[in-house]
Amino acid sequence: MIVLIIDDNPTNLMLLQHRLVKIEGCKVVSMESAVDALVWCETNTPDLILTDYMMPDVDGLEFIRHLRLREEMREIPVVMVTTADVKEVRQQALDVGAIDFLTKPVDGPELMARARNLLALRKSQLTLHDRAAEELVMRLSKAAEYRDPETGAHIERMARYSALIARRMGLDGDDVERLELAAPMHDVGKVGIPDMILLKPDRLSETEFSIMKQHAEYGWEILKDSSSRLVRLAAIIAKSHHEKFDGSGYPAGLAGEDIPLEGRIVAVADVFDALTSTRPYKTPWPVDKAVEFLKEQQGKHFDPACVEAFLAGMEEVLRIKVEFLDHGEAAPPHPLSDY
Repeated sequence: MIVLIIDDNPTNLMLLQHRLVKIEGCKVVSMESAVDALVWCETNTPDLILTDYMMPDVDGLEFIRHLRLREEMREIPVVMVTTADVKEVRQQALDVGAIDFLTKPVDGPELMARARNLLALRKSQLTLHDRAAEELVMRLSKAAEYRDPETGAHIERMARYSALIARRMGLDGDDVERLELAAPMHDVGKVGIPDMILLKPDRLSETEFSIMKQHAEYGWEILKDSSSRLVRLAAIIAKSHHEKFDGSGYPAGLAGEDIPLEGRIVAVADVFDALTSTRPYKTPWPVDKAVEFLKEQQGKHFDPACVEAFLAGMEEVLRIKVEFLDHGEAAPPHPLSDY
């Protein structure tokens, strides 16, 4: 859980941070400027915000007012820190979206108790959002599947391959689960691709492929502004899973660690499954040939760390491949011991 503290007084920031970092599972981000905090919130989502009222440039009231303009920030609990004699300001703060107050000088035990309670409520709120989002994700995945020649088994396999890589790279259990749930949405943007291109049984022309590549941006646009962390993660994956580690991918030509980790993970899982699966325009590659391709493309198409994590779990990979066979597909002929 991420707590954002905003106060133009460095001493106040230090004291608040010193206490809040003691909450288990809590990461604290401190900022002296409300303007900088608003910029940070454009690409990050805190779980609790503590903001001072009296600050230069943008005060606490204006900060909350601007924050609440963004859909995904409307449910973030915001606590305003004020002096005891600003009753009118407190009323204004409630009107713009503050949910609680702390009085200066801040009492340590009171700070800890309120922070723990608000973080617990936030965690419950996120759990409810994620449960609702899981259903949405599955329904949208099914909708994309009806239009996409790739099978439902592909979706199942690549999601599980993605989770395998994430676990072996040390992501925590919640992040692994969220990635596995979001990964099936990687190609949801294909709902915007014309059938004559999406369903073409032969290889695409250069012009057709340029249209097909737009599905990454379409997926991002469909999913990006959700209040659910799960759907926002799916948006990131949809946009980034065709980026390449050397910067030659699309849609943005990102390279290295500028590509979101989740996109780098899904890239390995998706390509491996595509290579080893039957498509209208190709026969499946043998597993050993696909493995060699992954090795050759380390540092080029793929993040080497993601490839290493995937290859280290080949026994589990082959079990997944056997469990989720395409219709009419035979099990891989290679014994697990070969890997």
